[in-house]
Amino acid sequence: MGNFARNEWAILGGPCTVIKFLADQVITALSSEYLCAYADTSHNDDMVGMPGKLASGAALEYTDQLNHSQLNYKAALNPFKQRELFSAMDLVLVNGNHQPAAAQVVIIDANKKASLQRRLQQLTNVQLFLFADNAEGVFDYLQEAIPNWEQVPVLSLNNDTRQIIEFFKTKLQQAKPILNGLVLAGGKSTRMGFDKGEVNWYGKEQRYHMADLLKKHCTQVYISCRDEEQRKGMNADYLSLPDTFTGLGPYGAILSAFRQEPDSAWLVIACDLPLVDADVIQHLVDNRNTATIATAYKSDYKDFPEPLITIYEPKSYPVLLQYLAQGYSCPRKVLINSDVTVLESPNADALANVNTPEELERIKRILHQKIATNNAS
Repeated sequence: MGNFARNEWAILGGPCTVIKFLADQVITALSSEYLCAYADTSHNDDMVGMPGKLASGAALEYTDQLNHSQLNYKAALNPFKQRELFSAMDLVLVNGNHQPAAAQVVIIDANKKASLQRRLQQLTNVQLFLFADNAEGVFDYLQEAIPNWEQVPVLSLNNDTRQIIEFFKTKLQQAKPILNGLVLAGGKSTRMGFDKGEVNWYGKEQRYHMADLLKKHCTQVYISCRDEEQRKGMNADYLSLPDTFTGLGPYGAILSAFRQEPDSAWLVIACDLPLVDADVIQHLVDNRNTATIATAYKSDYKDFPEPLITIYEPKSYPVLLQYLAQGYSCPRKVLINSDVTVLESPNADALANVNTPEELERIKRILHQKIATNNAS
């Protein structure tokens, strides 16, 4: 995380009006695909009266406007609160004349040469130079301060708008979180009477079959387990991940995965979905939307998102923690009340799960029928 979010750029070195206009152009172009934000500081040097009920002593004021929501804080936001508020954002542009960010886009403007020099300490990761019309080259003090300045790409501030937008779009594409897999196999299978993950549907235990399905799409695939004791009984050829959030069922397993790798996305799938096949996984991955906190299939239950075959993006981790802090440990409740991409399953039966011996026999009949149909064709 930077000062605000994972992907943030301070634009500095030009007039604030120019920075605001450029940020507006970039956000307008990218907001249909990505969640974008802008951070700035007021230019008014006068003491401005506090708005609304803050003037009466309130610490926080919320207004549900007709086309947006508004929060006014009385206290200054510290970096931790900033990250909490911006955590869902894919792109944050910052007026670097007033606030720093983890990466920088530097405008080379002869009229702002002196003011830019005062901000040299902010230039920790310069990724783009933008030449104003009066620019004759990168300032000498920048050449001294930035070791790789000759490798930094250069664009025209006024003539290369399309390329500037493409720069940010490419950076966001490159920053797409890697995808790991998590097979949920840590349940106690109380209703079934024996471990559901050990059921052999396709020539091997289901937890290993599911892990194999995910390997094509994931950098690493883990099988979740309750504790070290359950872990000892697993095949050493498969990675396992014991719950570190205990007593929370699937919710705890998902949080444990994020605790292990918070910057990765996680393709989570329960081991008791024997009708899920390669096509179902492929469709989910192909339609992954990183701008939302998760990509899920629509379940048969009230058309709610199905949380146990879902891609959870890194931005879902703080959301899951916030719900837990409020006393909720149901992943479906999080998905229902969050910005989520919901898909129709390419296979109507794929989301049928097996929790009881009766359900197991029903799924066996479906599988036998499929095998008979395939053999006949």
